[in-house]
Amino acid sequence: MTPSDAELADLARLRRVAELYAQGADRKDKAAWAAVLASDCVMIGPGFRTEGRDAILGLIDTLGQMFRATLHQVHQVTATITGDTARGETYCIAEHLLNDADAVLAWAIRYQDEWRREDGTWRFTRRELIVEWEETRPVTPKGAAATGEEQA
Repeated sequence: MTPSDAELADLARLRRVAELYAQGADRKDKAAWAAVLASDCVMIGPGFRTEGRDAILGLIDTLGQMFRATLHQVHQVTATITGDTARGETYCIAEHLLNDADAVLAWAIRYQDEWRREDGTWRFTRRELIVEWEETRPVTPKGAAATGEEQA
């Protein structure tokens, strides 16, 4: 079945919500997250469950304490839309620059997502972060490549 133009537009909007969430994480931008999270949103991940937008916004602080920087790359977003709700899956690679080492922790993520349209705007009502695998790899410190320094 071919999606209608309205369904294609909604799918693009759902993807945009995922992209704005990723950008907000990388910039530690609570306002960006607040714009894409429903007030009753639930976030679930390895070892945590956080309920409510205000509580979830605190996870931005946790990211800042755990990592020097992050870079989230959103890949495919698939969803089934039923009226003003949607369920789907978002693939993402999240790279985390570790605080205590010149290394990156990379996660291959599948988010199990639920969205709700509120006043014409799609927002997450639930995100479950599933880490499919992870890897840690060395990274050249900023500026070292330009000066010709090498990692041992």
